[in-house]
Amino acid sequence: MRTPRTERGRFVLVLGLALAVTVFTATVPLLRGWFDLRVYHGTVDAWVHHGGHVYDYRVPGTAYGFTYPPFAALSMLPMAFVGLHTAVVGALLLDLAAVGVVLWILLGPELRRHGWFGWALTGCALALLEPVRDTVSFGQVNLLLLALVLADAWLLSTGRTRWAGAGIGLAAAVKLTPVVFIGLLLLARRWRAAALATAVAGSATLLAAWAAPDASRFYWTHAVWDTSRVGRLDYVSNQSLQGFLARLAVPEEPSRAAWALAVLLVLAVWVWRTRRALRAGDWRAAFALTGLVTCLISPITWVHHLVWLLPSFAVLVRARRLRTAGVLYAVLCSSVVWLWFDDASGIDGFLGSNVYVWITLGLLLGLPAGQPRIRAFLSRRTSATAAPTPTPTAPASAALSGQWDPVPCAPFDAGTVVAPERTDGRSGSSEPTGVTRPEAANPQSRSERASS
Repeated sequence: MRTPRTERGRFVLVLGLALAVTVFTATVPLLRGWFDLRVYHGTVDAWVHHGGHVYDYRVPGTAYGFTYPPFAALSMLPMAFVGLHTAVVGALLLDLAAVGVVLWILLGPELRRHGWFGWALTGCALALLEPVRDTVSFGQVNLLLLALVLADAWLLSTGRTRWAGAGIGLAAAVKLTPVVFIGLLLLARRWRAAALATAVAGSATLLAAWAAPDASRFYWTHAVWDTSRVGRLDYVSNQSLQGFLARLAVPEEPSRAAWALAVLLVLAVWVWRTRRALRAGDWRAAFALTGLVTCLISPITWVHHLVWLLPSFAVLVRARRLRTAGVLYAVLCSSVVWLWFDDASGIDGFLGSNVYVWITLGLLLGLPAGQPRIRAFLSRRTSATAAPTPTPTAPASAALSGQWDPVPCAPFDAGTVVAPERTDGRSGSSEPTGVTRPEAANPQSRSERASS
């Protein structure tokens, strides 16, 4: 299918797509009623104005409340001074900004070649992706955390390493799952970035302990270990290894030994594949693989947490695996797992209710990482000690171009300075809140299926 060549034709196409996305979102029962945002807003409002405790608040009519570390509540305090509707508008604006940052980092050069048209088409496509639309309609923080983590990826890949790690540390203080990215920094032997990430996360946690000592004591001694506060492990939205095993074992409890073994195997694959990507300076693939493993090893990974798969789609697109990316995108837009909401038994339930788990595992095993072209480029440059003299086709500072991979870093040789790649076309935890099974015939129309 050819895209329109005139600006008017492109505008009409984008307008039609935006209208179709809006109608689909408004008519198909997929909206979550800002449930998680109601959790955040109600928690900080009760804390500030009514003398309540952070982990005592429950959304009226439900048994679910705040499940993040105390620093997350501290960072959300501004919501206590505005109404819920204002908080919703603010959350939408922050999500929009986060999407812009994520796309600029992941696909900036490609989108810039197509101008506003490329950005608009990509925005419409993302709006249909179930993890993204769930994140927005729940009022979740996933896109903001993804933007923070990817900002560090961009800093590392472009040589701006002074503040690299701060984004990961801040994200890890808000939610526990981004802690895995500190492991990535250690694998890459980026000691300074790993230390900064740890220091930022630790400082934020200590700040929260000073501001809310009772809440901090309760969270780190009790709430963090109690998955029942988060939701049922076998709930179909839980697309982690733990969720997969829980659906196999229902109505019994899943084997913790089996889960631990599965986690160790997945971590071993992640280490093997990530080290290969890092040796090639392929930061995009390294961060994508880490996003995949966080979804798999977390005890609970609700569907909206799968925004961590977005870097993997960027890797597929840049590797020209467009057919694979298209098929996976279509599945992740389909909400297919909900067909097994009531009953995940049998072969069809085994396969269908875990579709997103299969996708994540498949990407972990097969995502293009450490491409030969990049390795060959590094082998020609490892002896370089300074960047070449700028030419009209090789800018003096690749970092100024906004791309995050023109300077493939050699993470296992911190003293090596790598010359910029040509850009002229030639080669060169369990944080959310789950719920019990809703009584409604159509589970996707119930806001109580939320996860904070």
